[in-house]
Amino acid sequence: MIEPSDLRMRRIPLNHGTGQIPVLGFGTLIPNPAVTITATRDALEAGFRHFDCAERYGNEREVGKALEAGLAAGGIARENIFVTTKLWNTNHRPERVKPAFEASLERLGLKYLDLYLIHTPFAFQPGNNQDPRDQNGNVLYDHDVTLLDTWKAMESLVDHGKCRAIGLSDIGLNELKPLYESARIKPAVVQVEAHPYLPETELLEFCKEKGIVFLAFAPLGHGMRPGPLEDPVITAIAARVGRTPAQVLLAWAVQRGTALLTTPKSAARAKENFDISPLPEDALDEINGIQTRQRLNEVVKTGSPGFIPQGR
Repeated sequence: MIEPSDLRMRRIPLNHGTGQIPVLGFGTLIPNPAVTITATRDALEAGFRHFDCAERYGNEREVGKALEAGLAAGGIARENIFVTTKLWNTNHRPERVKPAFEASLERLGLKYLDLYLIHTPFAFQPGNNQDPRDQNGNVLYDHDVTLLDTWKAMESLVDHGKCRAIGLSDIGLNELKPLYESARIKPAVVQVEAHPYLPETELLEFCKEKGIVFLAFAPLGHGMRPGPLEDPVITAIAARVGRTPAQVLLAWAVQRGTALLTTPKSAARAKENFDISPLPEDALDEINGIQTRQRLNEVVKTGSPGFIPQGR
């Protein structure tokens, strides 16, 4: 397939599912319901066609309303957007997967989902409490279900037609490899934190080798200060090519072969994040040469969401 030179229009075919994922995605991790609606509409208007949601975010209904209104206003067909949502940790038991999926679909107001992800590889105690903890504040895990058990239930969703692809989020290479080998339907997408401070090169190479789309969240460092946006290499390249640091980071992510998610909360920021163009090879080499290493989200260790600034 010939990739369009315009990075904004680029889509990656799903080798282990149906459809094509737009490389530029809008993440909906927004606590405020009203802002969720306006930001989703603004992102759609700016050109974003991938919308990444989650049961855990608590705003699927607002995203669904914004998309319904935005599609109608813009004359955009449902088939032209790509919607993802995620199974939360308390629903890992196989019998809970389909009801959780159907509930997300109902809240989003959709007849089918383009992509359904296991939010994290950690199973929590099942129930209505999304954050079950003991009296000492420790997460209550469910040790009676395996990731493969959950995955098999995810596969059945694809079999029944309302889910076009499945994948995983917040997973490391060591956990991904055995699941990939055992899976009947291979993961179409793996969503993880990735930016120049956490390039996840080994995981990216595995995904490329196996035909899995690597979807980067926090490509701008999730607003941590100081972070990639203030990195002297990034700011120098931005000044040289006449783009913003954010546009440089996003172009780098796409040019290295990943899809990405950002969460602009204003129309101006949505337009900035969507308006990216290719960087010259020397700029890519400079970014690849950045030596700082920093993970911003420790969810990969516990399953508990939330960005946690790490000490240097």
